[in-house]
Amino acid sequence: MKTQLLLLSPTRLEAPFLKGQKFDFHGRAGLRGAGWVWLECGIGKVNTAATLAAFVQRRRFERVLLFGIAGAYADSGLQIGDCALAEREVQADLGVRDGGLKGLGFPSLVVASRPYHNRFPLDKAFTDELKSKLGLPGKQFLTRDLVSENPTEAHQLARKWEADLENMEGAAFAQACLWLGLAGAELRAVSNMAGVRDKAQWRIRQAVEALEHHILRIIGS
Repeated sequence: MKTQLLLLSPTRLEAPFLKGQKFDFHGRAGLRGAGWVWLECGIGKVNTAATLAAFVQRRRFERVLLFGIAGAYADSGLQIGDCALAEREVQADLGVRDGGLKGLGFPSLVVASRPYHNRFPLDKAFTDELKSKLGLPGKQFLTRDLVSENPTEAHQLARKWEADLENMEGAAFAQACLWLGLAGAELRAVSNMAGVRDKAQWRIRQAVEALEHHILRIIGS
């Protein structure tokens, strides 16, 4: 039996509004609802890719949506509380400083004879459908293990990679979806400006409320 939509978020704190039948998957929290399953994938690239790959090994899904909070770069045009969908994800940690993985001369993934180095597209049809349904912009997201420590570092990363939002999971999710043949999309709500480490200036509750608005529209609640 095919379940239509798999929802993933790095933490359960980003999905408190979802209600359903609880389950546990290798210590990860999960919920089952009408036509959807939500699973906590864990923080970071390794957790996200490993959890997704393990969970879909014996389960079939038409579509997969990663959602969560993120930091916006100053020139992105996004403010705290805004949401956006990823058109592409950048894996900013991989390879050499100036040339990424391409600078080392080999790809990180090859699908249907097409090589991918540091940039991974999300599923265009699914993403375009969500952009139309939700009225949200498409942006380029950037993924790092270490988040920007200050506005200067954030500005340099945004400029180098032409990125709009910073997170810790999305590139691994996008790469895993390509490798596994899954139609993946990614939705993020801005909780803070990238490079601002003072959490007194973060608005996590506002960002989660924005996620709630859009996720419940997606699943039809």
